[in-house]
Amino acid sequence: MNLPDIRDLLPHSGPMVLLDRVVAADDESLCAEVRVRADSLFYVDGAIGGWVGLEYMAQAIGAYAGYSARLRGERVRIGYLLGTRHYECMQPSFALGSLLKIYVKRVFQSDEGLASFDCHIDDEKGRLASANVTVFQSAAGAGPLQGLST
Repeated sequence: MNLPDIRDLLPHSGPMVLLDRVVAADDESLCAEVRVRADSLFYVDGAIGGWVGLEYMAQAIGAYAGYSARLRGERVRIGYLLGTRHYECMQPSFALGSLLKIYVKRVFQSDEGLASFDCHIDDEKGRLASANVTVFQSAAGAGPLQGLST
């Protein structure tokens, strides 16, 4: 399977694209990779804080949405991280040189754009982090605040 460059699947640019590549994708899930490097955004004192794992998950979900949009012949659209339930990171940081695999699997999606994903991050030794992440992506052409009044 020939997978697209992750930069073509996300509405991010430059150093804000935190993930390196898509490893696998299908109708319900995606796996992405990132290698922790000294020039990685958020790298401090030999590691990246474990809290960044949530953003890795969010970007993998964004890549899944971009991949799905491309399959339908649509453009990549911006999405919003609404929150997470039970983000658990089994260590305080991700060490220099670590190869992280970020797995996301869609468990719910409404017609209005609300979705929920089971996510986890693994390295060669096992599970490092897990969460259930809730996101929102507005319908094609609709602004994120369209229809709201003050």
